[in-house]
Amino acid sequence: MQIPGHIDPVPVPREVTPREDGRIDLLGLPKKQIAALFEQAGLDARQAKLRGKQVFHWIYHRGVSDFEAMTDIAKTMRPWLADRFVIARPEVVEAQHSSDGTRKWLLRTADKHDFEMVFIPDADRGTLCVSSQVGCTLNCRFCHTGTMRLVRNLTPGEIVGQVMLARDALGEWPKGRMDGLDDAESEGDYSADGRLLTNIVMMGMGEPLYNFDNVRDALKIVMDGDGLALSKRRITLSTSGVVPMMDKCGEEIGVNLAVSLHAVTKDIRDEIVPINKKYGIEELLQACADYPGASNARRITFEYVMLKDKNDSDDDARELVRLIKKYKLPAKVNLIPFNPWPGATYECSTPDRIRAFSNIVFEAGISAPVRTPRGRDIDAACGQLKTAAEKKSRAELDRIAAEKQAALED
Repeated sequence: MQIPGHIDPVPVPREVTPREDGRIDLLGLPKKQIAALFEQAGLDARQAKLRGKQVFHWIYHRGVSDFEAMTDIAKTMRPWLADRFVIARPEVVEAQHSSDGTRKWLLRTADKHDFEMVFIPDADRGTLCVSSQVGCTLNCRFCHTGTMRLVRNLTPGEIVGQVMLARDALGEWPKGRMDGLDDAESEGDYSADGRLLTNIVMMGMGEPLYNFDNVRDALKIVMDGDGLALSKRRITLSTSGVVPMMDKCGEEIGVNLAVSLHAVTKDIRDEIVPINKKYGIEELLQACADYPGASNARRITFEYVMLKDKNDSDDDARELVRLIKKYKLPAKVNLIPFNPWPGATYECSTPDRIRAFSNIVFEAGISAPVRTPRGRDIDAACGQLKTAAEKKSRAELDRIAAEKQAALED
């Protein structure tokens, strides 16, 4: 069954490429799986469970990647762990800072594939835009990422690793000892209060619902109260409309839902969001109406990129209102001024046209804020993510990395 795009997505989880040193990477694994690996490596079941709990806390609550820093684990045990396991991070190839405070990272996997993540600070929140795939298979015509071929799905560790790297960069890991893990710890110890990184959106490179198992497993770790402990109400998953997976997403992950709608007629949405040819607008909106947990307190967000003379007329705005009311959707609409990129065939709607569109939706009682473009000067704005590896040769990136390392060693 073909899916619009260059190639079909990988239908089943792919085995992680083994490390050359034979060690197993623990990043992205839940407590039970860590304990099972420890038991397979020779610990008895009781000790494996205890060590699994301790290591899980160190990885996800403290951000530690060196077993020697795990002070509540016996000194003789730490080398045993280091010989068999590793706690990795995606490699940072390049980090960029926008003039508006937005930060973008070009990351590289262990098997040398590149992808990006973005952190967007605001007055009352800090949002990390996380990628789920290397490349994308959907070919949305207004989206720069959509011009890439899908290389592969990101693993749970590579997805969680983006959150870990952001916490590293923002210096937001708790300090102090971790002795006494058997003592009860309150959820307050893991709250996002006072942190810069408060929210996650699965809106980076890729279609999250075409990598469902890995995204689900990663987000469960992010939401685990013993570790990163980000509430599901602070996490939003964005889909272009993979209808068969939407109910499963609500049931098994339970995070907020955003839908890349971008058009209200079949012809226009077929053109700019090709998956519409497979799962049409009416089918998509019914799946939204059926989404578990959707309510006025947890509204579905419709993302709508404003394209000049394509989807921005008063009639389009009125049709959007009609569809939302027809399906009785608890919804808000994010109007996104189109972010241009080299070779794009569309233009952004004028500010007056965007304002008129927004007013029509607002007057119908539906929230329709206009998103302020962020990170345009570093190609980090919505729809602009595309790995810089395609703009610079691999040799050039390696040369830059070598020069940085040499400078550090001087």
